[in-house]
Amino acid sequence: MVSRVIPVNPFDLVVFGGTGDLARRKILPGLFRRFCAGQMPQDAQVIGAARSEMDAEGYRQMVRDAIHEFDGRRPEECPELEGFLSRLSYVQVDAQGEGGWQELKELLRKDTVKAFYFSVAPSLFGDIAERLKNNGLAKRDARIVVEKPFGRDLASAQALNKSLAAYFHEDQIYRIDHYLGKETVQNLMAVRFGNMLFEPLWNSQYIDHIQITVAETVSVGGRGGYYDKSGAMRDMVQNHLMQLLCLIAMEPPSKFEPGAVRDEKLKVIRALEPVEPHHIVRGQYDAQGDEGSYRDHAENPRSRTESFVALKCHISNWRWAGTPIYLRTGKRLRARTSEIAVVFKETPHSIFDDDAGRHRNILTIRLQPNEGMELGVTIKEPGPGGMRLVDVPLDMSFSDALGPDAEEVPDAYERLIMDVIRGNQTLFMRGDEVEAAWAWTDPIIEGWEARNDVPKLYDPMSSGPEDSLMLMHRDGRKWREIRP
Repeated sequence: MVSRVIPVNPFDLVVFGGTGDLARRKILPGLFRRFCAGQMPQDAQVIGAARSEMDAEGYRQMVRDAIHEFDGRRPEECPELEGFLSRLSYVQVDAQGEGGWQELKELLRKDTVKAFYFSVAPSLFGDIAERLKNNGLAKRDARIVVEKPFGRDLASAQALNKSLAAYFHEDQIYRIDHYLGKETVQNLMAVRFGNMLFEPLWNSQYIDHIQITVAETVSVGGRGGYYDKSGAMRDMVQNHLMQLLCLIAMEPPSKFEPGAVRDEKLKVIRALEPVEPHHIVRGQYDAQGDEGSYRDHAENPRSRTESFVALKCHISNWRWAGTPIYLRTGKRLRARTSEIAVVFKETPHSIFDDDAGRHRNILTIRLQPNEGMELGVTIKEPGPGGMRLVDVPLDMSFSDALGPDAEEVPDAYERLIMDVIRGNQTLFMRGDEVEAAWAWTDPIIEGWEARNDVPKLYDPMSSGPEDSLMLMHRDGRKWREIRP
């Protein structure tokens, strides 16, 4: 199987915060991989823009080092590197002043796609947007890319959207969530809407419940100060898990195009019921050995910020009435894994005796690691001795199914940046979608703050607090095991 790479039109991409961690780890190595794949045209231009004092050659050296560090290839394995670096320029820009803007304007060419990536703190979004407008760079065909967090509550999200809307139209704003760029997430839509096998069963009549898990083994580490003001609910649930929930639960859009897809996602968010307090579990990892607890890492001995959260959610519409969706995410858990498990109901009547046991089909979509899908089916256990049933997986790992071409599948940032250049907003969030997500999230956070809720402690490298297990056990269900 040979993957087909479609080149994009010539472009000028300006990366504000071009010397920052995200640019070095993800954006620039991702662009290099697209260059190697032949998708980035030879006359494309990437301009790093930051406050650091540096010339173009110094910037190219920084990018060269970043690619060697984060792309995973040795220098001798990168024959295209010098060609890519020749596409790079740099300008020192003051995001809140006037310095460097004229130089930036002179670097940009006519008759190319122009995209501006805001790889900076959200507090600078409005300042940069204003200066792009004042310097004649916010033309109707320009595009801006903004990273999360898109606010920390509904009021701040509305203010952020308003500040961007003062200078750019909604169809020029690309709010990036890298989870939507994952190959498996997009395959979820292909499985649902491209196969007659699944879509007729995709409702409460046949599905018992859905579990969405995003587990991390890492601590908050050096992000403790930021994370303590955010927590798992703001950092993960309001955006990443919410997007996965929307894709798994939305109605079929009329077409696979930005407006139709995002309309259906918005309907899901607006149909979410308020979450009852007893359907919420918050946790905080405790100390183990010399590694320290969450409070140690946050440098806040009285912190009540959650590093783990689990929720039981309901969607008020005909498709999902009576089918709960369980969300779970946390730091310092047993394994790094992200998956969606669609658990189907048992057969309404079993023709087999009790020895056959109880069995259910489970469709598992693995986002990381080892991206792929697995469908559990029930068969007869081989051998004599009666009808003994056993569950076996029908497993489709991308690395197995696609062979060597699986290595060519672009990562999330590569795909999404190329979508920006194409002008395709399907996998990006719309402003009203972001605000609707905060409108659902805010009352949950306000509720536990009003109750002076204290997170339950849990052991590092576990599955989270015991109360999260009870969240499922009370319903006669159980979480899928987080396995290393």
